[in-house]
Amino acid sequence: MCRVVDLRQAVLAKNDASALQLREHLAARGTAEVNLLSSPGSGKTALLELLLARFVAAGTSVAAVTADLATENDARRLARAGAPVKQVLTDGLCHLEAGMLRGHLDGWLPEDTRVLFVENVGNLVCPASYDIGESLRIVLGSVTEGEDKPLKYPTAFGLAHLVVITKTDIAEAVEFDSEAFHRNVQQVNPGVPVLETSARTGSGVDELLAFILGCADGVPVHQPVLAGQHERYLHHHHDDEEGHDGHEHPASAVRGAADAP
Repeated sequence: MCRVVDLRQAVLAKNDASALQLREHLAARGTAEVNLLSSPGSGKTALLELLLARFVAAGTSVAAVTADLATENDARRLARAGAPVKQVLTDGLCHLEAGMLRGHLDGWLPEDTRVLFVENVGNLVCPASYDIGESLRIVLGSVTEGEDKPLKYPTAFGLAHLVVITKTDIAEAVEFDSEAFHRNVQQVNPGVPVLETSARTGSGVDELLAFILGCADGVPVHQPVLAGQHERYLHHHHDDEEGHDGHEHPASAVRGAADAP
């Protein structure tokens, strides 16, 4: 008798186990991991550079890992903030996995790190299905990407603890409909907080810093939509998720993340 094995579930289950171990390891040392997800060109690196500089200026021990398919451009840019930064090249892989990240942290991450930022690969499909041991998952969308982004990528936005709108200084110029974006976010992830920011003007950055520090201090954050609920939504919007790779059922993505320090 032939036995059918769902390889996707096996891969995700292995990753979940590694993520749990990493989350427990970081929690024991007092480090909060912040997973940043977005499409390419969202302004994620510019905002992260500003956040790192603010944390360094405030005397908060912070570090960052940035992942790309190729080049070390982002790491060189982020290092200007004065925080420890490490580049991870995925060699074509469209996402980070927990075991991969743990391997890069061992022997590198300073012991006193309070906040570890992980700038995931620029992609809202693959990375959304993988728990990488984060305490906080932030999904970013720029005003140039359109108001329907949350509906096109319900897995990414639906499993976020926080949604951040970037480049708001040019919102009027691109005729961005903020109210529509907020409605669409709430449709896929009811109750999730949404912050509007601009790396150019600094607008909203203090509020974002406070939210991240609250997570690092163990303040409970918004619980993302559970996988079972998400599956029902995805069933109706499957065709809208561009570049869909088959991981529409992240069975335990960021499971327990809201309870981590």
